[in-house]
Amino acid sequence: MRKPRVVVLGAGYAGLMTVTRLQKQLGTNDAEIILVNKNDYHYETTWLHEASAGTLHHDRVRYDIKGVVNTSKVNFLQASVEDIKVAEKKVVTDQGDVEYDYLVIGLGAEAETFGIQGLHEHAFTISNVNGARQIRDHIDLQFATYKAEGEINDERLTIVVGGAGFTGIEFLGELGNRVPELCKEYDIDQKKVRIVCVEAAPMILPGFDPELVKYARAALEKKGVEFSIGTPLKEAREGSVLIAKSEDEIEELKAGTIVWAAGVRGSTLIEKSGIENMRARVKVNLDLRAPGHDDIFVLGDCSLMINEETERPYPPTAQIAMQQGETCARNIAALVHGKDQLENFKPDIKGTVCSLGEDDAIGVVYGKKLTGVKASFMKKVIDNRSLFMVGGPSLVFKKGKFKFF
Repeated sequence: MRKPRVVVLGAGYAGLMTVTRLQKQLGTNDAEIILVNKNDYHYETTWLHEASAGTLHHDRVRYDIKGVVNTSKVNFLQASVEDIKVAEKKVVTDQGDVEYDYLVIGLGAEAETFGIQGLHEHAFTISNVNGARQIRDHIDLQFATYKAEGEINDERLTIVVGGAGFTGIEFLGELGNRVPELCKEYDIDQKKVRIVCVEAAPMILPGFDPELVKYARAALEKKGVEFSIGTPLKEAREGSVLIAKSEDEIEELKAGTIVWAAGVRGSTLIEKSGIENMRARVKVNLDLRAPGHDDIFVLGDCSLMINEETERPYPPTAQIAMQQGETCARNIAALVHGKDQLENFKPDIKGTVCSLGEDDAIGVVYGKKLTGVKASFMKKVIDNRSLFMVGGPSLVFKKGKFKFF
């Protein structure tokens, strides 16, 4: 009798957690487990803002998949997923087709541009390791060539960040630390540098505690960040953006660097597959399966779950993605062992912390509001805990953050 085949797409937080838990819950005679990922490494998405600003080397944010996966129980296939053929129970990759009995989709997020003209062509996105390297190198180049090309252009030192959600704010915090270092390195007057955050919403960090939001804005403004709030970005051009100051007033803001950090959507492969979705995210059942597809689980950025208390979707955070991976693994193990009763997923949100740079942050942990060094300490604890859950103490010692003060 053929063993059931479990195929996991994506080695992000959700996919990797599913695999590392499945390899403990299923024996080699129970099922065949295949993990498909386009890179041979996992990267900490929640650290990309640091690599993008240049405050953390890009190699620090990633680690080898085979270093945390038991290759005697899990077959790792490095391949790019090209299509999901639901009717045929088959995944098409650039390395060949892979059939499945149970499928886990954890393909991560893509930048959501909301149809804004020119963003794809003229703005960077904080989306992966290579993207982070491009942003860092581009910013470094602007500073390095500011005085070297003969004609000094102050607009070269203007950085526009679109979006004041978690990613945008954390990136701004790192920029606030990095810019003084660049100015010192290239002998540039820091007053020549502008960092402008453009946000369509009426406040930064929407949904966050107002007292903490006030602290965050003040801390970033002290670092030189300018906020243009309630001003939608209308168009990105080569060397500038157009923002709506009002219904009748459009302002062109010249900039040497444009970074878009104002929203994500699920993988376009979800839309291509024909699975019912909204902006490439699947409103999953309580057991994390796609409606109408008892053999498909959807996790992380590709999934959509409604918080019944707020009647709004849960945010696509690493914390929730990892918890989904644990529940998904238990449910797949149950199916493999012939059980029909599956576990419902309910997020256990222990806290949320937003970094404002190396030694500053805001957050709510176990219901308590934190700011400054205390919040920054908790942010690093959370980051290290994420590493521990996947790879144990050895991964924490190898990649963890230990500069707490």
